[in-house]
Amino acid sequence: MNELFPIYLKLDQLQTLLVGAGPVGLEKLQAILSNSPHAQVMVVAKEITPAFREFANGKPNVDIHERAFQDNDVENKHIIILASNNPTFNEQVRELAKSRHILLNVADKPALCDFYLGSVVQKGNLKIGISSNGKSPTISKRLKEFLQDILPEEIDESLELLSSYRNQLRGNLKEKIKVLNEHTKGLIADYEQGSRN
Repeated sequence: MNELFPIYLKLDQLQTLLVGAGPVGLEKLQAILSNSPHAQVMVVAKEITPAFREFANGKPNVDIHERAFQDNDVENKHIIILASNNPTFNEQVRELAKSRHILLNVADKPALCDFYLGSVVQKGNLKIGISSNGKSPTISKRLKEFLQDILPEEIDESLELLSSYRNQLRGNLKEKIKVLNEHTKGLIADYEQGSRN
């Protein structure tokens, strides 16, 4: 059973530490910035690959330190992402993060993770996270591609209209939800009908 609790973090208001700047580190940084372009990311790595450096170039919210990891790098951090294949080092950082109550993700090591970076489908303001509970990132990736294809481009326009409509509604939260549920219950049927025409 997947007991993960899905949340969406405002990474521009948090401090993230990324350790490692090779191909896996680059993949992690790309995932972070594609979802949260203004995320505050400190990168620590003994070696920075040219591809990593090129991607990070010109991004003032990405602070690169080309050196070995130091324990005090975790100070004032909310999230740590390790792109390291060194088991001893990973365990060391795991204990350090745990003692400081910092959330940790270790690439390709689900047992060491407090959270996973799932596949994400995005159409404008709509964002859907997909998790296989660390069992099969490939399945998550395939589902992402499927949903990306079937979700209509107009969905963002609908979100904007509904947001405007919601702001005009009077009454308490329960009443607003009831009105919005009634208003949107035919939405999927309308999209399905439109896709057939």
